[in-house]
Amino acid sequence: MNREERAGLGDWTLDVLGPPGQVRPVVSAPAPVLSRAGGEVDPTAEQTVRLAADLVATMRVAPGCVGLAAPQIGVGARVFAVDVTGHPKTGIGHGAFVLCNAVVVEASRWKAGREGCMSVPDLTGDVKRAGHLVVEGALPGTGATVRLVTDAFEARALQHEIDHCAGLLFLDRVAGAHAVYQRKVYL
Repeated sequence: MNREERAGLGDWTLDVLGPPGQVRPVVSAPAPVLSRAGGEVDPTAEQTVRLAADLVATMRVAPGCVGLAAPQIGVGARVFAVDVTGHPKTGIGHGAFVLCNAVVVEASRWKAGREGCMSVPDLTGDVKRAGHLVVEGALPGTGATVRLVTDAFEARALQHEIDHCAGLLFLDRVAGAHAVYQRKVYL
């Protein structure tokens, strides 16, 4: 990853989160926590930093997982982890990071693409997402506000996780039943 791709995160790394987090069970739809908007968090609070570490640990043990939001581990909070490193559809990639209270501030170049989700393990669906994205959020531990500019697969992953924090699943974004498919490959 080059310096330009890391821009926006400054010198923040996962080391800020301290010791490795605990792997937590991932909840599946229709768990109520997945359909409620998560609350804002204090990114410098110890419990937020622990939650961030747990999200990273849980994401890392799930093959093929590129993002995980707090509601997916049963916590109604606006915190998520993303790491699209090495994914073949990645354009810009910022490596592994966690954002708190993230919001989309600019979205363009909309395109449909297939998505899956650990909380909806048996289905995938075609979802229209922005291919160019600007997101603002806070980094856990430091509380620094960051602005990330991204595209392609990382843009899709960020929108997917921000949706989780708002109480939405990819199924809420598909055009209809014709755009939902039985998952054929389990990672």
